Amino acid sequence: MTRKRWTKLAAVTALAVITLWVTTACGGRDADPQAQVQGASGTKAEGLPPKKTPLKETMADVIEADKIAADWTIKALVNREHPLVESDEPEDLVKVEVPTVLENPEVNQLREEPAAALNQLFAGAKKEGHKLYARSGYRSFKTQEALFAGYAKQAGEEAANRYSAKAGQSEHQTGLAMDVTSESVSLKLTEDFGEKEEGKWLAAHAHEYGFIIRYPKGKEDITGYIYEPWHIRYLGIELATKVFESGLTYEQYVDEEQLS
Repeated sequence: MTRKRWTKLAAVTALAVITLWVTTACGGRDADPQAQVQGASGTKAEGLPPKKTPLKETMADVIEADKIAADWTIKALVNREHPLVESDEPEDLVKVEVPTVLENPEVNQLREEPAAALNQLFAGAKKEGHKLYARSGYRSFKTQEALFAGYAKQAGEEAANRYSAKAGQSEHQTGLAMDVTSESVSLKLTEDFGEKEEGKWLAAHAHEYGFIIRYPKGKEDITGYIYEPWHIRYLGIELATKVFESGLTYEQYVDEEQLS
């Protein structure tokens, strides 16, 4: 990515929330990235994705020029207006240490900081009698490309755009988002999760561990995606709490901060 584009993006937000990355929904109800990739491309994802140019290296000039913290990417607003490129890949991906659903090792990863926070969130839920499962975390550009192609083939591109994201438009590519589920919904991704005890606990307490429900109910016209009570996005405890207490979507919160 050119420095000119970085500079333009860096100027967009007033709270060091750089609009570098694009919003991506999870891939729809009952989404199974591993199965969808196999159906779309004919091959099953095997092993971890090959490492590209480390994200930190591609950002070095901008980080120095703008004098912002190296972890500014954690606050990045992601939506359709600000897409990722294929080479944007976190360098600090680690395997999550919580119960998972899918075998594909790629989707069982997050960046180091949100992975540690996810451990604490799951432990907190367990103390309250709720067992959560991680279903889909990091997804590469190529994985999202195959996933969206599968949905578009099944339902048409217009319908797929409501619940999935094109390659480069996926929040999962940041390594900061995780889809969470429970046995009460048969480990699937469904709106019913929001009405279960596990989903209610998650909505009420995720911010205490640094996460927000990224696509709230009734906000499709703002976020661009259907209600996803399962999709949590890491922002860090301080910012996640501010967003939670504001009652706003992340798009609205960033806009208000820019105007203040």
